[in-house]
This record gives sequence, C-alpha cells and structure tokens, in this order.
Amino acid sequence: MKDFFTEETGKIRELVSRDPSYSELSDEKLKARIEEMMDSRMKQAEMTDPEAASYYSSLSFRKKRSLADTVFESIRGLGILGKIIADKSITEVMINGYDCIFVERDGKLEQIEDKFESQEKLRNIITKFVQDMGRSVNESNPIVDTRLADGSRVNVVLEPIALNGPIVTIRRFPEEGMTIQKLINYGSITSEAAIFLEKLVRAKYNIFISGGTGSGKTTFLNALSNYIPKTERIITIEDSAELQIRNLPNLVRLETRNANSAGAGEISMRDLIKSSLRMRPERIVVGEVRGAEALDMLQAMNTGHDGSLSTGHANSAEDMLSRLETMVLSGAAGLPLEAIRQQIASAVDIIIHLARMRDSSRKTMEITEVAALENGKILLNPLFRFEEDEYTTLRKVSGILKRTENKMVHPDKFISSGIYDYLEEEKK
Repeated sequence: MKDFFTEETGKIRELVSRDPSYSELSDEKLKARIEEMMDSRMKQAEMTDPEAASYYSSLSFRKKRSLADTVFESIRGLGILGKIIADKSITEVMINGYDCIFVERDGKLEQIEDKFESQEKLRNIITKFVQDMGRSVNESNPIVDTRLADGSRVNVVLEPIALNGPIVTIRRFPEEGMTIQKLINYGSITSEAAIFLEKLVRAKYNIFISGGTGSGKTTFLNALSNYIPKTERIITIEDSAELQIRNLPNLVRLETRNANSAGAGEISMRDLIKSSLRMRPERIVVGEVRGAEALDMLQAMNTGHDGSLSTGHANSAEDMLSRLETMVLSGAAGLPLEAIRQQIASAVDIIIHLARMRDSSRKTMEITEVAALENGKILLNPLFRFEEDEYTTLRKVSGILKRTENKMVHPDKFISSGIYDYLEEEKK
C-alpha cells in the first residue's frame, strides 16, 4: 500500500527547499512557507496526480496539521521524533526501527502510523540529538543513555546489536512536578499512607522504593522528595539525570559519565557516592541502584546519612532484599553473606513496593519495615498492604492500600525527631 504521508512529506519539503533562502527563515516564517507549498502541492496533485489528490481530499484538519508539522521537523528539528515529543499526551516513545513506532498515552501502548523516511534518516536524527547532549553513538559504541533538553530520558541501541535497525526508547516526565496529592488523586496511594510516609521522611528513615519496569518508581521518589525539609542539603546521584526534585535550595545534582573513545574518563556511580560523602550531605538520593554501588549506598546510610532515598528493580519487597545482596556481591565478592545481610538490615528502614497492574494502573502494593536480622534471615514487618475488593475484575483493578495490625518495631527515629503523634496513634 502506498505511503502517501511519507511521500508527500518529501515532496513538500523539496518545494520549500527550492528557495535557497529558506534556511534563513525564522520558525514562524518557515511554517508559513510550508503552508504555502502545501497548498501549492495540493493544487498540483489535482491536475497531475489523481491518487494524491484523493489522499489530500480525505485528510482531516488534524492530519493536515500533522503533515505540516512533520515537514517542519524534517527541515529544522528531529523529524517525526520532534513532532512526537511535542505531543504532551505522550509519556513514552518506543521506536523499533524506522517504520515501527509505539507510544504510551494514559498508561496504554499504541502503534502510530507515522514512520521515518528511511533507516538512514532515523540514524541521522539519533546522531544529532545524542551529539547535542554531548555524547556519541556509533558501531563501536552502539548503546547510549542520554537525555533531551526537556529532561526526557533516552536510551539508544544501534546495529549490529539491534537486529531490526536503530532502537530508541524515550521516557518523558511531566512538566509539573509530581506530588503525593496527585498520586492520591490517581488512586496510587491513600491519604492515610501518605501522611505516614510524610512522617517517615521527616523522621529520616532510609527508604527504598522497589518495583518492576514502568511501575512509577522515579515518579514516586519525586513525589516523596517534597517532604524533605527545605533547610537540608541534598545530593542526588544518577546514571542519566531524570529526578525532578524541586523547591530544595541546597540541592546538588550529580550524573555519571561514560568513558571516552580512548576508554578513559569514566565516572561511575561508586565514584559519585564516595565523592558525595565529602560534600557534607544530610541526605543522599540515588536515582536507581543497579550494581556494585549498592554497597557504597548502604555504607553511607550506616554512617550518619539517615533519610536517604533510592529505587531498585524488584518483584516484591522480599525480592528487593535479594537483589541488594546480589548487587553488593557484584562489587565485593569475598564479603560473607551474613555481613551483607547485616549491612542491609541496619541500613534500610522501609521498603515501598509499587506495581503496574493488569489494567495499566500503578498502585502502591506494600509499605514494609525492615524489622531485624534473625537466624541469618532479614525479617520484614508489613505496615500497609494493597487488597483487591469485590469490585475488581479481570480488566479493572479495584482495591485499597490498608493498614495492617502490625506496629513498628523501630520507632526510635520518630522519637529522636520529636514526631510523637505517630506514637500516640500506635497506642490507640
């Protein structure tokens, strides 16, 4: 089937570029020029190309606008990618080669009709925005993590690693900061749990947020950071900066750096965590713990940096503990398992587990306390658990995050922080 959209994009761009001064036009004048050439092409099609004329007559106003935007982006911006990014309703972009694009809107994936003109065009666009961010991507360095100017996280994988052409995944973040109140409105958490979490953050409990891919860990961490007192000095450490912590004046943001083409100059998460300890932080926020840096993070939590926050991939709160053990072992293979578990049990106070449900909603599944190390095993004390109710179906999840009957085993940080109202509630 003939792809008129791509074909007409090229023809209109060609008409625009016949005027050698087009590259000197402002964005507004270029858009006006594109509109003129689009009208010219439509009239030309009516006389010489019945199929194209039929295509134009079937276009809605929105489709015509989309065609004009695509021509503009192909001349001045990131092509179809620029148009997709400009759509504020899209939260994730998945490009699986030049002719297969999926986007996420309102938590649901859909394939869109747009596609790049060719594999080479897509590769050129990738090279452009990666270079704009101070990185490089090529056959010898085919995997790159970077971000766009608006803070969107970008992962690129090129051939020969990617068998079906260049792969681009973009995770976008809302322009407005996420808050716990918004999560309550979305049904991700209850007001009761939110009040409890606020007290935990103020009392400087060390908190890990666990969950699978797309469960909302970073979003939840951003929301939780609003409870950090503005008088404290916070240092964030990330592979690719995506945290949107706001309204904290004494905030230092650190980001890792890959090695250059000569294999030198790498700055790892471990390097940044060690360096951050010399910056007099009151809290350290690690965007996501993935490897050997877990040991450094745990040691920081155990050496006076209470109130630290981090996230990690796991299928449950218990699984998060196992993942932490594995990560620590990857950087300290000779360390006894008993010693690792002791480090985890004394460093991590609270684990918040999130999940993306079968109806694409994101829920807080569990808030649990790390209670103790007993007989070589870390014991958990669940404080809140999500329970589905009688209105839940196979397509729609209905339920609530309920407070368990368990009391906190370690209320000492509440006491030292002067947050006695929690203790009064526990006595009731």
